[in-house]
Amino acid sequence: MRGVLLQMAERRQIIELRCEMPNCYCYKGRGYFEDKAIPMPNWAPNPDHYPIPKSAGGQLRPDNVRLAHVLCNRRDHGWRMKIKAMLAKGTSLEEIAEKLNRRQEPVPHGRNTWSSATVREAFVS
Repeated sequence: MRGVLLQMAERRQIIELRCEMPNCYCYKGRGYFEDKAIPMPNWAPNPDHYPIPKSAGGQLRPDNVRLAHVLCNRRDHGWRMKIKAMLAKGTSLEEIAEKLNRRQEPVPHGRNTWSSATVREAFVS
């Protein structure tokens, strides 16, 4: 780790090494992390701008960061950007769910298909 996560670890501001994303996809569990290397592995530790996303001006500071796996963070960000764009066009949550299902977008962990509730949950979590 480096940057804000390392700083937080040194200051003992990290209680537990675990993926804090609402949906963790690591097959070895939330507490498993690989060493960062190039190219960055899916299960390497990664800072997630939370609760204020980077796209809304959020900065990586101890009060605006959570620990995530690279892949979990990437998937979450992908959903948010797709959903945000469709909401901006006035698309309903139900229509967004239908589009995501047609495109066979991966659904949040533990779900079989996108629904309006799943779309809302993925966007606000």
